[in-house]
Amino acid sequence: MVKAGGPGSSKAAGDEAESLALQYLQRHGLTLVSRNYRVAGGSRARGGEVDLIVRDAAGTLIFVEVRSRAGWSHGGASASVTSRKQQRIVLAARHFLLRYRELPPCRFDVVAIDAGRLQWIQAAFDAA
Repeated sequence: MVKAGGPGSSKAAGDEAESLALQYLQRHGLTLVSRNYRVAGGSRARGGEVDLIVRDAAGTLIFVEVRSRAGWSHGGASASVTSRKQQRIVLAARHFLLRYRELPPCRFDVVAIDAGRLQWIQAAFDAA
């Protein structure tokens, strides 16, 4: 039996994918602002989470969803960022932005890792 969060668990794999994505983004000049930012939902609604929040040199805040798949089945990692998942990310991003008096420029990116191949999709979706 594998303990939740132990080696071989999906949480451990997700944490590893997030670390790989963060290292990649940092090599491309982005700075970490927050990791695994969560906001609770209402009594029936699920909350939202942003895997990584980073900032580029121009000051743009980038909300990053990291998805990893062992293979290309079912459309791959990027295809798993459904509209429902996007809504939850936007919910968390809006909550995070409440701390700013003036809103910085923002965008939503996806880092998809399929069978070890990393793809950074900039401006993958909008907040609309």
